[in-house]
Amino acid sequence: MKSSGRVLAFDWGLRNIGVAVGNRQLGTSEPLTIVRARDGVADWQTIGKLLSEWEPEILIVGDPLNMDGSEAEITPRARKFSRQLEGRFNIPVVLMDERLSSHEAKMQSKERGHKGDYSDNPIDAEAADVILRSWLAAAMD
Repeated sequence: MKSSGRVLAFDWGLRNIGVAVGNRQLGTSEPLTIVRARDGVADWQTIGKLLSEWEPEILIVGDPLNMDGSEAEITPRARKFSRQLEGRFNIPVVLMDERLSSHEAKMQSKERGHKGDYSDNPIDAEAADVILRSWLAAAMD
């Protein structure tokens, strides 16, 4: 069976989980969608549909760390999400340092002319894309 090289990345959050799709063979990625969460609990049905549709070989989950590399308050919950993802869908999951991913996504959004109120236009999928691009760059080294 030929490898698709397809990868999905997740930027876990309490209300939103950003999703990006990419191809590790081509080194490409793009924001895909936002999956709603309730107090950090994922909408597993929606995630299952995404995984069925895209058939990724590997999943990347942003690992929220403080700037000094220590665990942030939400790090254990994001890691729990990654374990649940792997356990439910039997697809390998890799954690990727996500420091500054939301900041970078906001900067890119401002460059496109966005004014800064992210409640109506969240950047979670863009943050997942930043995480995925970082992972792709590291994987290609």
